Amino acid sequence: MALTAPTVTRPREAELPFAALILDFVGVLTANAGPAHREWCLTQGLDAEAWRHTLGHEPEAGRLYTELEAGRLSQAEWNRRVAPILGVPEHENLMGRAWAGVQPADDMVALARSARQAGLTVALLSNSFGLDPYDPYEALGVWELFDVTVISELEGVAKPDPAIYQLTLDRLGLPGEACVFVDDHPRNLPPAEALGITTVLADGTPGAAPRIAALLGVPATP
Repeated sequence: MALTAPTVTRPREAELPFAALILDFVGVLTANAGPAHREWCLTQGLDAEAWRHTLGHEPEAGRLYTELEAGRLSQAEWNRRVAPILGVPEHENLMGRAWAGVQPADDMVALARSARQAGLTVALLSNSFGLDPYDPYEALGVWELFDVTVISELEGVAKPDPAIYQLTLDRLGLPGEACVFVDDHPRNLPPAEALGITTVLADGTPGAAPRIAALLGVPATP
């Protein structure tokens, strides 16, 4: 069966060769988190979809997650306040426990290493979900992949606010036309495109990493 290529949007023809790869975290550098979350929910005696439903459909849980992303709420406080909404009695390290089974996306991790070895600057642009007590970037072993990190919790602003994309370019010291940005949420791409950044929607398509590597002109693996 033929594989569908990931959606790539180039706002205009780049006058410069690509010099930077900007990566989201969840859904790009991680494998699909859904199965691990469902398995964890079942071990807690919850409905398999309880984590997804609570974060996506419970208004108060959604509001608290937005506060967490922007650094206005600590992860520890988020754990304490969301546990009763979710229906679990123990709030300590709730986020870490729910995320414990999530694995890195090996193909994208390899691509990041390859891009860096080829001389591109690699950046993380992530809407975070806290760093303490559970640091997801440390847990999945991706910190060492990046030359530049822009994490919403630390900056006080989250995607799709245009300011966080401009901040990323400022730290890279590059124009948007020299950068490729990969994210798994369509809503996060237009602000990057408005700055001239070429975007790739990571929709779970098999073989996406080699195709992104071809776009960058680098090997898919180090």
